[in-house]
Amino acid sequence: MQLTLFAVGRRASGWLREATADYAGRFPPELKLTIREIAPARRAASEPKPSVLRAEAKAILKAIPGNALVVALDERGRQQNTAGLARELAEWMETGRSVALVIGGADGLDASVIDGADAVWSLSSLTLPHGLVRVLLLEQLYRAWTILKGHPYHRE
Repeated sequence: MQLTLFAVGRRASGWLREATADYAGRFPPELKLTIREIAPARRAASEPKPSVLRAEAKAILKAIPGNALVVALDERGRQQNTAGLARELAEWMETGRSVALVIGGADGLDASVIDGADAVWSLSSLTLPHGLVRVLLLEQLYRAWTILKGHPYHRE
């Protein structure tokens, strides 16, 4: 199964590259992980937020394969626990369908991405830095996989 993390942002800082690489390296061969950075839209001081979001949405939607199941990360999305994520991951693995996980830029995601997504998740009601969201999401996906495999990484 192919998991692709689409994240709007510039080149990651050192700690983020290191943490992302650590979790990405833990993924097993049956969960092929790809991370695709989407360049943030250029923003002049007078550029209205909606036009920036639309420009980023256009780039995001162009990058996502047409047959992928799309999960958008948004603060207003559905929250779930790790066991629920493991069940969802198991369903994805059964279908074999590619999954696109989408993290917006500094201003979030345009409504066209959220409305077109198959699912909208919130990792927390807190406002989190986008880089930290990447790491948190990868860690939780890895943890979900370990639950499915009975690996002792996750403890209850």
